[in-house]
Amino acid sequence: MTTEGGRGLRRGLKNRHIQLIALGGAIGTGLFYGSGESIGRAGPAIIACYLVGGAIIFLIMRALGEMSVHRPRPGSFSDYAYQYWSERAGFVAGWNYWFNYLVVSMAELSVVGEYVQFWLPQVPTWVTSAVFLVVVTAVNLVTVKAYGEVEFWLAIIKVAAIGGMIVGGLLLIFTGIGGRPIGVSNLWAIGGFAPNGLHGVLMGLVVVMFSFGGVELIGITAGEADDPGRTIPRAVNGVVYRILVFYVGAITVMVALFPWNQLGTSGSPLVTIFSRLGVAGAAHILNFVVLTAAVSAFNSFLYSNGRMMYSLAQQGNAPEFLASTNRHGSPWAGVLVSAVCTGTTVLLNYLFPGGVFVYIMAVATIAVVVSWVLILITHTKFRASLVHAGGKTVFRMPGHPATTWIALAFLAFIVVLLGFSPSYRVAVVVGPAWLVVLLAAYEIKRRVRARRAPGPGDRPQSASTAVDA
Repeated sequence: MTTEGGRGLRRGLKNRHIQLIALGGAIGTGLFYGSGESIGRAGPAIIACYLVGGAIIFLIMRALGEMSVHRPRPGSFSDYAYQYWSERAGFVAGWNYWFNYLVVSMAELSVVGEYVQFWLPQVPTWVTSAVFLVVVTAVNLVTVKAYGEVEFWLAIIKVAAIGGMIVGGLLLIFTGIGGRPIGVSNLWAIGGFAPNGLHGVLMGLVVVMFSFGGVELIGITAGEADDPGRTIPRAVNGVVYRILVFYVGAITVMVALFPWNQLGTSGSPLVTIFSRLGVAGAAHILNFVVLTAAVSAFNSFLYSNGRMMYSLAQQGNAPEFLASTNRHGSPWAGVLVSAVCTGTTVLLNYLFPGGVFVYIMAVATIAVVVSWVLILITHTKFRASLVHAGGKTVFRMPGHPATTWIALAFLAFIVVLLGFSPSYRVAVVVGPAWLVVLLAAYEIKRRVRARRAPGPGDRPQSASTAVDA
């Protein structure tokens, strides 16, 4: 894929980068701090929620993986929606994804300053956020390999922290480490396995589903992977193992170690486990880990948003200058625009402290579901196109089309459940309104372009050529 001057994105992500990027995308700060809310709703039955939700996420990732291996594109499912569905679908998919992770990036960047204040309370949060904004942006403006290396090591820290928590927790459960073993009776001792009944389980499932947001980053990396035909299938298939180990494993240890109704009030389980293991400075360790997780998330989302803008520009669904790349093969315009937009979080926090993000995050919540739905629908159209052309893929989604419709029905059920959750109910209202905004924006763009260059040949050439080697 080339841009002005013959430059374009370059393949520089190796297998180890893809594997750890995929792993890091599935592990966020929510697992360290946010798990208390889902456990409080479902009790120990939250384990079942993660198993069910993880199974659906695996199906979504297999649908995306099949398309990514067949046509590795930097814009991922936005480009696929454009190619196999319609220009309108590509526009909605791309801008929905970009805005979703712009909002999440703003949230991650805003908490970075708070984490640093744990050690340096005299430093204003906006100063720290600005420093990390500049540093992470600089990383994304050089080679994609630099991004891959940074994300590789940030993900290693998160994996090591969760692995340490799981191993330490198992030691406390089965050996007691010099004391009495805790055992696993906490899984049913307080009100049973599902103390809040089916309603609690369903509400817990709503929270759990959005903790998986970010796994679709695997599709974005396909356009710059050295060997997408080998690395993408391994990364996608590894999703199920990562979910079992790092979500189900970690949550099971948490609810076995502590009474489920105390997890939200006794501090972070990670701190408690490390403290009981006799690890000095457990709070400092946790703060370092969550700081790393926030920077890792911001790094990944800025990377993906830069590539999404690049793809949208090549489709003709964004200003043409956003398709420019620098001598390192980085889509500098898309990265800088995304970084500047993310940087407005400092101003928003100053003008609307703690208020505006309630509604913006509601958009992000429903936007995740919209992205997953678009992936699944695009996959059905992709398969229909292959059948019509007599083609085949090498990494087929298992059980299609039945599994695709099962996943779509499940996501529709999640949207219904949103209406019964006070914390997420606003998303049911904001979601349709957000889609109307996107469709109206596309219609405005279409009409403006038609006036400038009318005729059937106006549709731009899609980003369908190969990425520069």
